[in-house]
Formats: sequence, C-alpha cells, structure tokens
Amino acid sequence: MTGSNTTRFNALDADARWQSVWAERESFRAGTRPGAPKAYVLEMFPYPSGRIHIGHVRNYTMGDVLARYKRMTGHDVLHPMGWDAFGMPAENAAMEKGVHPGDWTRANIAAMRAQLKRLGLAIDWSRELATCEPDYYGHEQALFLDFLASGLVYRKLSAVNWDPVDMTVLANEQVIDGRGWRSGALVEKKQLSQWFLKITDFAEELLDGLGELEHWPDKVKLMQANWIGKSQGLQFSFAPVAPFDQPIAVFSTRPDTIFGASFVAVAADHPVAQAAAVTSADAAAFIELCKAGGTTAAELETQEKLGFDTGFEVIHPLDAAIRLPVYIANFVLMEYGTGAVMGVPAHDQRDLDFARKYGLEVRRVVADNDLTDAVFVGDEAYTGPGALVNSGFLDGMTVDAAKSEVIARAESEGWGAGTTVWRLRDWGVSRQRYWGTPIPVIHCGACGVVPVPRDQLPVLLPENVDFKTPGNPLDRHPTWKHVDCPQCGTAAVRETDTLDTFADSSWYFIRFASQPDDQPFDRTEAESWLPVGQYIGGVEHAILHLLYARFWTRALKHLGKLDIAEPFAGLFTQGMVTHETYYVEGIRHDGDDLEQGIFDNAVPTKFWLSPAELIQKDGRLIANVAALAAYEVKVGRVEKMSKSKKNVIDPEPMFDTYGADAVRWFMLGDSPPERDLPWTEAGIEACWKFVNRLWRLFEAEQSGAGADIEIDRATARAVAGIAADIEALQFNKAVAKVHSLANTIEKAAPSASRDTAIDTLVHLVAPMLPHLAEEAWAARRHDGLVADAAWPDADPALLVDDSVTIAVQVNGKLRDTLTVAKDSSRDDLEALAMASPRIVATLAGAAPKKVIVVPGRLVNIVA
Repeated sequence: MTGSNTTRFNALDADARWQSVWAERESFRAGTRPGAPKAYVLEMFPYPSGRIHIGHVRNYTMGDVLARYKRMTGHDVLHPMGWDAFGMPAENAAMEKGVHPGDWTRANIAAMRAQLKRLGLAIDWSRELATCEPDYYGHEQALFLDFLASGLVYRKLSAVNWDPVDMTVLANEQVIDGRGWRSGALVEKKQLSQWFLKITDFAEELLDGLGELEHWPDKVKLMQANWIGKSQGLQFSFAPVAPFDQPIAVFSTRPDTIFGASFVAVAADHPVAQAAAVTSADAAAFIELCKAGGTTAAELETQEKLGFDTGFEVIHPLDAAIRLPVYIANFVLMEYGTGAVMGVPAHDQRDLDFARKYGLEVRRVVADNDLTDAVFVGDEAYTGPGALVNSGFLDGMTVDAAKSEVIARAESEGWGAGTTVWRLRDWGVSRQRYWGTPIPVIHCGACGVVPVPRDQLPVLLPENVDFKTPGNPLDRHPTWKHVDCPQCGTAAVRETDTLDTFADSSWYFIRFASQPDDQPFDRTEAESWLPVGQYIGGVEHAILHLLYARFWTRALKHLGKLDIAEPFAGLFTQGMVTHETYYVEGIRHDGDDLEQGIFDNAVPTKFWLSPAELIQKDGRLIANVAALAAYEVKVGRVEKMSKSKKNVIDPEPMFDTYGADAVRWFMLGDSPPERDLPWTEAGIEACWKFVNRLWRLFEAEQSGAGADIEIDRATARAVAGIAADIEALQFNKAVAKVHSLANTIEKAAPSASRDTAIDTLVHLVAPMLPHLAEEAWAARRHDGLVADAAWPDADPALLVDDSVTIAVQVNGKLRDTLTVAKDSSRDDLEALAMASPRIVATLAGAAPKKVIVVPGRLVNIVA
C-alpha cells in the first residue's frame, strides 16, 4: 500500500475521532461476550475535586492498558468508572464560596469526566456511578439496615475530638497541635453517642485472609497485619496500695520482663487519672495538657514523653515488697488495650526515655550477651534475645520460656491470664456533617432506635440547607429531621449523623458489577465478576479503605448475600507522580489573594507557586504574580503532586499539545510503575517524538516479498514478551520491547516479514497508544477496530533460540565469546575455540595441556 507521506501524526484529530467511534459503538461495554472468560479491572475511583492531574493519568492509564489487553485476549472485560463524591471538601466549598455541595460536586464530576474521556480510556461509562446520588446511597442505607438487623451495627457513647467553634467532630488527622484544623480552636474531648460497625468480629478472619492474597504487595499485607495488631501476652491487675483503692489492669506482650517494671502509666482519661484530678489541681491541669497534645499513635510516638506522678502506688504481683509509682502519661491512649501500661525501661525505648526524664529505676532483666548487671546504663533500650537475669525464679530462662512461665504462674495463682488482644477497634462511622449518606434510623422517645422502613428508602438529603452557621445543617433544619415514629406514630426525629465516606467506597466495586434498581446488587451477577481481578491505586489507601472493603465484603458473606470473602484478588500500588516545588519565602500574607495585597495579621511563611505562575527571565525564575514580582523564587524539593504546594500538573495542555497517546506513553515508559515518576517537559517531548516515529513506520509502503527469519524471530519475541509484561504490570519493560522491535524493523530490508512485523507492532501498541493504533489500523486498510482485534500469536518455534553464546577461557580467564549452534558437539566447540584469533594470540604458539568443554556454556583451555 502507498502511505499518505505524512510525517507528523495529527494527534488531536485522531484522539477526537476514535473516541467518538468507540462511544458510538459502545466498544467497551461489559457483558457483551457471552461465554468468554471475564476480567474485572478497576482503579480506585477519584474524588471529584474539579480537575484531574497527572497522578490520575498514571493510575488510569495503567488500568486501561490491562483492560484493553484483556479484551484483545478474548475476555469480557468490566472496566468501570465512578466518583467518591461525598465528604468534607464539598462542605468546605459551600462555606467558602456560597454554593450547594451537590452543585459543586456535580459540576466537578462533569469537568473531570470530560478530562478523563480525553485520555481515551476503555471505560464502560454505562455503569458510571456517584456515591452522592440517591440511586447509590439509598442502597447503602439498605445494607446498613441489614447490618443493623444482624447485630453488626451498634451505638454507644464514645470519646471524640470536638471543635467548639465549628461545632463538629474532628478526625484525629484534623487536630493539629491540639487545635481544629479549620477554626484553630482548642479541641475538646467530648462523649457523644456514635454508630459503630463491628469490624472486630472479623479481626481473625481479616488477619488470616491476608495469607491468601498471593497477588498483593507484601508491604500492604504487613501494614494491614500491623493495623489489625494481634498480640498475645498476659493481662493482669496491679493491686493498689492504701489509701489508693483502684486496681489497675494492664496488658503486656512481654510478661517475661515483669521483674524489670519500675512504674505504671495510665491515660489522661483513665479512671485513675480522673480520681487524681479530683484532689489535685496539678493533676487536672496535666490532664488538660495531654488533651491538647497529639491524638494519633504516630504523634504520640514522636512527641516528648511527659508524665505526672499521682502519688498512688501499686504492688508488684510477684513480689509484694516492690511498690511501683503510678503516673499519668501523655503517650498512653485509653482506646488501646486497658488504657494503662507496665513500664519496663531497660527493654522498651519509650519507657526508657520516660524513666530517664523522671529519675525512675532502670533494671536489666534480659541479658545482652555478657551484660547482666541489674543497673542498666545507656540511653538505648535492649530489645533483643537473651537469658533472663535479676528475675528470681525466671533467671536463666529464654525469653519465650519466661513468658510461658509467668503466664502459667499468673493463671495458677489467679492474678492474671494469658490473653490475645487486638489493636483493631470497631469502625466508628458517625460523621456530624451534611454531605454524606444519611444514617437510616429514627429516634423515638417511646420505641428507642427504629429502623427506617425499607419502602421509605432512600432517606434523601434535604436540598434547602445553609452553611452560614457552624455545625451540622441537618441538626438545625426546620423540617427534615422531624418525622413520626414508624412503629407507634408519635413525634420522633431522624438520625442527623451521616456515614463515614469510607462506607461509600467499601462496596462500590460490587455495585459496578451489578446495578438493579430494586436492590443493592444481584448476587448471581455480582459473583460472575467478583472478585476484582486487578485493583490499582495509591499506597495511601493500603490500610483503611482496603481493610474496610475487605470487612464489608466479609460481612455480606456472613449475611448470605455474597459468596465472596476477598474483594480484590490482585492489588497493585503505583508510585506517585512527582514534580519540583517552587516558593517565595519570608513574605507576610493572609490567604492566597496576593493581587489585593492582603498581608495583615499574618506570619512570615512560604508562599507556594505553581509552574504556570512562573516565567524564565535572564536565566532565573520570576513569579508571574504582580504582588510577588520582586521576590526571589526558590526551587524546592521534588515531591508528590499536591494542591497545597501547587506542584500539580494539569494534563489538558499536554493533551492539546501532544495528544493523549504521548502523555500515556510517558506515564508507562519512564519509570517502573511501582516507583515514583518525576514529571519533566523533556520526557513528554521525547514521547511525542517516538509517537511520530511510529507513525512514520506505520504509514510506510507495504512492498516487501520473501521471509526474514530474524525479523520473524524478533516479532515473535516481542509478542510474547509484551504480553507477559502487561500481565505482570511491568509497563516500562513493555515499552522497552516496543522500542526494540521498532528499531529492528527500521533497520531491516523490505520483506514480507517486515510488513507483517509492522502490522503486528500496531497490535502490540494498541493497549498503550490506542488512538495511534486505530489510525494506523485504518491507514493500513484493516477491517474493524484494532481495539476489537485479537492479540497476535507468537509462533513457539520462533521463541526457541537455536544458537547460544559460549565463553572461551584460557587458564580460567575470559578471553573470547563465540555464538554457535545450540547442538554443537564437543569437538566442534573445541575446534572453534582453538581457531579464534584472540585465543591464537593469547596462546602465542604454546600447545594446550588440556581443553575442558562444557556444551552450551564454555570452553576452558589450560595452557
């Protein structure tokens, strides 16, 4: 065929045309290949923030390559898209911009959908869902009622972080230095009635199930195992010393170190701490100090260890002569274990730091090789193995033997018991905000908590709300919450808490698989797709989202609604896309509106600039912002793209300049997919050049005749190798093999083999460069769409290498290599080695004493 002689690929034209064709033909609609094996490919759905960025592009391109490849290998593919659309950002926008959260969210969805479609994703858009729509959250309410009826949901008083200005509960991560992240108000600890899901009922299952997830990253499984946190040890109580009269229960995973205990520490909200506060103003003040500190385990780990001596003492359970002081400590959380710990400074770093600060005894009870002295010196706790020392009847035992002995004695004497405890806590799902799934229960003064009748679902969010007053708009709505009790008919009120948005993302993958109007999903249809074959997303969701989704799926199995335990058979956590950061330092500003010069009542800080706000002038970066023009722009670290640091790259200008395929190619080829990918203009330019190089190759004339075995062999290897790389999600390796085959084809003389190789290469790049591939497929006058074409077969005979490279050594040192027929005899190999010019020169006429031949590997000449 004669090509058009065009040397530049018209990406914008091709992108729009082929995306239109795919949409018109519904090319990627799932369920259209009866009898074909099913493949469910899913990327974690996005929050509709308004714009996609390059990080989104990388995530969805990876999944798209796999989905397209699976279609080409004959699978019926489910590759859907939706929106994780509830949550605080929409309410923040409502407060800041005076818009309704629903209007803001739906406008963002429309914008992001249009952007994603420009990528040419092989998405079944007919299954699109948004968690903020009643046809989704109404079914979630039905599932909540199922869980409630089965005892998997309960309500109890729970300590929460309360912002007294915004009048809302804050997650631990929203408390910064003891203050609300938005209001800056000092956060209070408050007891509120909260709804919980009984995830702890499934703790053992969730932990054991990790062992079955062969296609999950080990690091993710370890993170989940640590979060679930199964610990085996001794639970016992320290008896109080009069006049103190409260026993203190503790749990220890190291009962072997019990003779090294030198203090007991309790949480600030422990009953013992509260008792101390009754008679001591200093204790009360210290408790308030603790409440203003960190609230997460990570924060407690890094902050300074502080304590208050209550004056109370307890008795050592194995030696009544030993009295231990009781401290209130800022590193103990009531939510973990018993809210009290046994401090063993010599063998726990946190306890050692605390003991050194307050002058407490540090007693060695596990030998560190030949270090056995009772007095422990140094500032690094010993946590390794060793024999017990300074521990009475335990002396000489190993750590494990001593653990067993202490537990046995505690149980026989009745002062403690061997116990398994879990770090995992039940999932608190109550959120005091408007933009979430309404919890479908009614509170009646006579009947108590009453489920909303099924025929009254969904419980819709009211539209007429305002955010001018702090707090939950559902609480103060004049009519929405006032209803009659479904059981007795008397006046009652709706639950005004909404569900944690993690609930929305805990089952969306099931709804993608089956979307009947009258129920959350059809079991048979859902099970035909589940579990998700390949799930792709960021490692930041390695714990909570994935754990909650695993729990939700198991809960549905427990209720007999699904026969699936694990929702995701395969998991891949891609690296982040990173970019340089830019900032002006030392200015005073209040807010981002620098054009108006709002700098009053603010502190000097960094002001971050986006790449679009910079220009090059006289070899240096200048801020293209009037209020900052006089300031020096500094280049910061290369970091994960984030809106807060403005180093986010909008892909749309890249689509306009280079087309979708060049952007996709950069996402796939520049770095291993599990590693971070630094974004560079030079990188995308190089990808655009390669797209055009392929286009020139694809539009070349087909005029060859005859076979070229080397081209045939290279083509077969590329077919098999790229298939294996895509299956393994090693996209950068697949890209490298495309480059290699293209190089081979370009260097080859015209032949029928070369023409076939070019056609095959169109197939091979179709999952990665779909618009270019369709354009080439049509230009080369093939029928139909390459998206519907079968993945080419690799001739097994061509994959077998009939030659081998052997090493030739003289006295054990490599002197030459020879490429020979794989079935060469020993005599042939020896003759070829001895005839090598390099070997002749090395021997310099000397006769070999011995020639050792290892067929297929080496010839060693002993001279």
